[in-house]
Amino acid sequence: MTTVRLSGCGTALVTPFTASGAVDEPALRALVDWQIASGVHFLVPCGSTGEAATMTVAEQCRVVEIVVEQVNGRMPVLAGAGSNDTARAIAQSREMQSAGATHLLHVSPMYNKPPQRGLIAHFTAIAAATELPVILYNVPGRTGSNIEARTTLALSRVPNIGGIKEASGNLGQIMEILRERPPDFTVLSGDDGFTVAVMAAGGDGVVSVTSNVAPRDVSRLTECLQAGDVAAARRINERLAPWTSAAFIESNPIPAKAALALMGKIQNVLRLPLVPLRPELEPAVRASLQAIGALP
Repeated sequence: MTTVRLSGCGTALVTPFTASGAVDEPALRALVDWQIASGVHFLVPCGSTGEAATMTVAEQCRVVEIVVEQVNGRMPVLAGAGSNDTARAIAQSREMQSAGATHLLHVSPMYNKPPQRGLIAHFTAIAAATELPVILYNVPGRTGSNIEARTTLALSRVPNIGGIKEASGNLGQIMEILRERPPDFTVLSGDDGFTVAVMAAGGDGVVSVTSNVAPRDVSRLTECLQAGDVAAARRINERLAPWTSAAFIESNPIPAKAALALMGKIQNVLRLPLVPLRPELEPAVRASLQAIGALP
């Protein structure tokens, strides 16, 4: 099966909801169209930024179907399909494949805290059960466990495991993966603040939260790094810094949804236990958007 290797800017899409809490399909379609027109390189629905943890499997499938329909073959769609139950993760992988995803994003199991050999068994079972390339997602701050570099490198040689979204915050660990990975194994930054460092060291791109609001700038940032123009990338990164900081002023995706609502893109609705941005933090988010030209 021929697949496109992921690179550049992939937006970790928020999921717009209506005031009643349902998936806002028109807003989602408009958001996808805007992202594509702004030059992003792939889209990532139903991840942690997309609030997949509080969506039913049917809702997740519908979101991926909508994204796939709007993309219409123009770029890859990396769909979140993770679970801390391996059997459920396999079932969700099949659902996402049926919905039209081109790649699957699988977070390490949260709460269970399996040992490294358990992580290898988990991801190997998933990869064997699907035809789509699996991208590992390491985010210890959310899951409570780390996919160690040696584990990632062992998994990089498993058929159908095509890369990792690395959000450990451990640059030493990421550098070890970059040094020893197979040539066709993709390494994506999972932290917007680390994109320049990871790509300058040979990484392939970023799965970005900040590109929900600044898709053109983050896409251009990755393109400069791919071209070896680190100076230009640093200038873009510095210009984006106010928003990059504000985007994580509270738990993701709370600030991103507040920002998109200020921009008129979505309603500022989240599902419990997430709640809207604290009112006293809104001026900081608004100021960051004005600083990057996203608001007048």
